[in-house]
Amino acid sequence: MIDAAGADAIERATLAALPPRVLQCDDGWLLCANEGVVSRANSVAPLTGGVDPLEAKIDRALVFYRHQGLRPAFRVSPYAQPAGLAPALAARGFAPGMTTLVMTRPLANAEPEDAPITLSSAPDAAWRALFIAPDVSAAEADLRISTLSRGQGTRFARLGKEGEVVAIGAASVSGDWAGVHGMRTLAAHRSLGHGAKVLSRLLSDARERGACKAFLQVEEDNTGAVRLYERLGFLRAYRYDYWRPVQPSL
Repeated sequence: MIDAAGADAIERATLAALPPRVLQCDDGWLLCANEGVVSRANSVAPLTGGVDPLEAKIDRALVFYRHQGLRPAFRVSPYAQPAGLAPALAARGFAPGMTTLVMTRPLANAEPEDAPITLSSAPDAAWRALFIAPDVSAAEADLRISTLSRGQGTRFARLGKEGEVVAIGAASVSGDWAGVHGMRTLAAHRSLGHGAKVLSRLLSDARERGACKAFLQVEEDNTGAVRLYERLGFLRAYRYDYWRPVQPSL
């Protein structure tokens, strides 16, 4: 299980992997703003309680997002500080959504995968093509890839089969932690183990680069992905919700 210090390290490693364009520290909170809709780079990470009154901190966060032209969001986990944040947000007309699981595993047994997997320090055209989901515009996909490409120590992996890229992923290393992001498998090749091979290669590479444990984040209702990660040794560490205003005018 993860304790408060571990959750803090994961949150910071997440922002190292997905660096927002604007990152403002405010009395123990990290206020993040970024182009595109990557929620992890566009929300408040309330890591420590600080010394200021909670209501004043929320007020400043709302002003920050207003100045950025963004809808405010708070990433609230059981480790969010100070205590009472969720009720205070509810009283202001915020509601939770997009429940996300944080899953972790040690890397002691991460072995290289014997498969035609290519690793690179930047996403090539084939990686980018598979990353773009059918329901995401090319412009938004470019913004997401740009954010991921700025990540600290990120490696991009792709698996080819019969001249076609069938699975991709990326992993960053920050301190002891490897963060896994951007996992995709071509629709016609799902449930064949290709994603697992890419993930295994990324984890073994991260171990070679000094990481001793890994984390990933997956929406809780993505049950297929959750089962895959559990088969690969990931355990559920904690969950968080994005608290956003119910009324868009906030």
